[in-house]
Amino acid sequence: MFTKLRAALGKKSPVGGASFSWLIVGLGNPGREYEGNRHNIGFMAAERIASDYNFGAWRNKFSAQISEGSINGDRTMLMKPQTYMNRSGQSVAEAARFYKIPPANIIVLHDELDLPCGKVRVKIGGGAAGHNGLKSIDADMGNQNYQRVRIGIGHPGDKSRVSGYVLSDFDSSEHHTVDLVIAAISRQIEVLLAGHGDDFMTRISNETKVN
Repeated sequence: MFTKLRAALGKKSPVGGASFSWLIVGLGNPGREYEGNRHNIGFMAAERIASDYNFGAWRNKFSAQISEGSINGDRTMLMKPQTYMNRSGQSVAEAARFYKIPPANIIVLHDELDLPCGKVRVKIGGGAAGHNGLKSIDADMGNQNYQRVRIGIGHPGDKSRVSGYVLSDFDSSEHHTVDLVIAAISRQIEVLLAGHGDDFMTRISNETKVN
């Protein structure tokens, strides 16, 4: 899978002027009341990357907050859609079209119910598995072949409890694990941008030691 991705990465959008090689999208809901929610771990990861790589100040564009910078020499836009989760695709598709960023160069950071808290998996394409943010991106992009960084938040055990669970804050017992995994994603994002998804996952697992 990642061999095909490395080949696709040879077709980057041009760097220079107002162009971007990469669009990295953290999913979440806007507003202070949602800041610590499990559903907002994508926002948390994007904010950590912006801080670690000295990106510019967040500003409003494409119905989102965006921050611009460089990762491993590639001009990169970080994005936090402000449309609420189920309309995230509006911002992603608008930015991708404007800057002609291909799906292979779009990375979406999002919460994943089907992984334990602290686990990270990378997926390219495929279905949305019930995630409203991914459903919106699939619909508005008309393409599912973007990269997804699935960040585990665990499952409440009962489907009827999912909505309340994702919109609740992490437990105090989870805070250390969440901090570790967000820091590891940020440290290793260069590896993912280089097309080495398997190495990205392995390094995060080694750094976090989450079983």
